[in-house]
Amino acid sequence: MSTPNPVPPSVPTVEDAPARQVFLQRLFLKDASLEMPNAPRILTNETPPAIDVQVGTAIDMLNPGIFQVMLQVTVTAKIGEETAFLVEVHQAGIFQLANFPDGGELQHVLAAYCPSVILPFAREAIANLIGRTGYPPVMLQPINFDALYAQHLAQQAANGVNGAVPTTVQ
Repeated sequence: MSTPNPVPPSVPTVEDAPARQVFLQRLFLKDASLEMPNAPRILTNETPPAIDVQVGTAIDMLNPGIFQVMLQVTVTAKIGEETAFLVEVHQAGIFQLANFPDGGELQHVLAAYCPSVILPFAREAIANLIGRTGYPPVMLQPINFDALYAQHLAQQAANGVNGAVPTTVQ
């Protein structure tokens, strides 16, 4: 009995390809700041503040296959035109990536998967800092980094840019 459509030995198969690997080498809080420029006066205002959250990523290649991915989160609370507090956290991770055959897949891992790994730690740092302001902690909602990356790629395509690893995705 013969096997139908055998694969010639010269054609590599998926089984022969080395497995893609992502290793988290280190996770660290690179920078954190808390500002309350109008304290203590603003703390007497009973109006709840309006909250604005801005998120971005930065990717730096440290060595071949080793990358720093940083998640930048800024939370601004305002009452009217006055700032109640401003919290900024730069949570970073060092990732080693191996066996990614093309730039597109590597870019996707760096811009979407790695920030998803870092987000829970940034969320905790943000909540802890805001808790020190006297205001209730702000819990960052889950972020779909895959959708943000897809949006970034669509923007690049619309602007005629193609194939670069994003240094910032917002």
